[in-house]
Amino acid sequence: MATGAPGPVDSGDRPGGLRVALGGLTTRGRSFLAAGVAAAVCAYVLGQGDLLRVGLLLAVLPLVCVTVLYRTRYRVAGSRRLSPSRVPAGSEARVHLRTDNISRMPTGLLMLQDRVPYVLGSRPRFVLDRVEGGGSREVSYRVRSDLRGRYPLGPLQLRLSDPFGMCELTRSFSAYDTLVVVPRTHALPTLRLTGQASGYGDGRRRSPALAGEDDIIPRAYRHGDDLRRVHWRSTARHGELMVRREEQPQRARCTVLLDCRRVAYQGDGPDSAFEWAVSGAASALTHLLERGFSVRLLTDDGSVAPGGGSDGYAAPAQESAESAALMMDTLAVVEHSAGGGLSRAYEVLRAGADGLLVAFFGDLDEEQAVLAARMRRRSGAAVAFVLDGAAWARGDEARASGPADDRLRTLREAGWTAVAVPLGAALTDVWQQAGEAHSGALPGAANGFSGGWS
Repeated sequence: MATGAPGPVDSGDRPGGLRVALGGLTTRGRSFLAAGVAAAVCAYVLGQGDLLRVGLLLAVLPLVCVTVLYRTRYRVAGSRRLSPSRVPAGSEARVHLRTDNISRMPTGLLMLQDRVPYVLGSRPRFVLDRVEGGGSREVSYRVRSDLRGRYPLGPLQLRLSDPFGMCELTRSFSAYDTLVVVPRTHALPTLRLTGQASGYGDGRRRSPALAGEDDIIPRAYRHGDDLRRVHWRSTARHGELMVRREEQPQRARCTVLLDCRRVAYQGDGPDSAFEWAVSGAASALTHLLERGFSVRLLTDDGSVAPGGGSDGYAAPAQESAESAALMMDTLAVVEHSAGGGLSRAYEVLRAGADGLLVAFFGDLDEEQAVLAARMRRRSGAAVAFVLDGAAWARGDEARASGPADDRLRTLREAGWTAVAVPLGAALTDVWQQAGEAHSGALPGAANGFSGGWS
């Protein structure tokens, strides 16, 4: 919950304080003040005492309303709560606004207005009846965006009015909240593509903690340890009971590569090829984390999204939901890169990219296709989804041909499982297609697959 902290209190004798408050007089308040002054002048000229009292009453009433309202506007607190604060594109979030009267006096009419970006909808406005002393009111509204991103909400504006309608004053709270709209994700089918290397089927493998009797790294005995694991030689050396370490679980690694080059895509909007690639990368990240993989997100410029562990990989002890949230926040604001090549991503992969590699490419020219093919060398298995950005921009649903087919052939000859993504293709379908293509390629040893993916 983000709470709008009260601003500095302006005292009544502060220069310019009440002068600003007088600017909040309504038409009714100004009319009463003008009528009171006119009646007082006439009473003085005509010598009418009763008329003077009426004039003073008319003039004092709006001034009293201004003074009371000015002193009580800082005794109203406002807060905002998002539920949830992170939503997929196209889904709704609810914003709860709460107003608390922290004084003992009731308020007059309250009007709430929250500032929201235009992509989230119209600016919400609410009218609240008087709030009793120590009471509160809560209202809510919904926001929705088809475009991913980070959107600020606030500041919350509160307009107060006195019971007589003489004055209206506006107060703005300083607190902001941020709504994160992440890419849409799709539930992907579980595929088990096995090869020569182990550990990629379910994302986990086990490695023994010792390679031989002379390489034992023992630890102190703990209550409940199996006595059959006691290592007597180490016990005699250390003077306390020592046991062999059990096998340690390890997580298979996976790198998800997202091609963000501006030259690789054409068109914009939620149905563009680039947004499909971003949604595909988000779905693959979520799916592989749920399958137990240690995953990292890599972009074409060599940037690695924070994953909570070393080299950007999700930390083994970290919950998959937390790791996914870190990477989703990055994908929520990822934009086109100005670079024209994949060389920086290649350097990162060449430095160490054992395990599974899942890539989402846009248009590839001959040079970039050769460079992408070389990325396969350090990976246990590699799967590429290649989008024809020009075809997506034209609305052409035809199958890739000509140069696009040549790029796919280059990747496949290097050992990639490369799948063309036609306009409007469902991610679950091309994911299943990639699984079938990889399974069909396994008998051919020339393809060089040495891993699997799920």
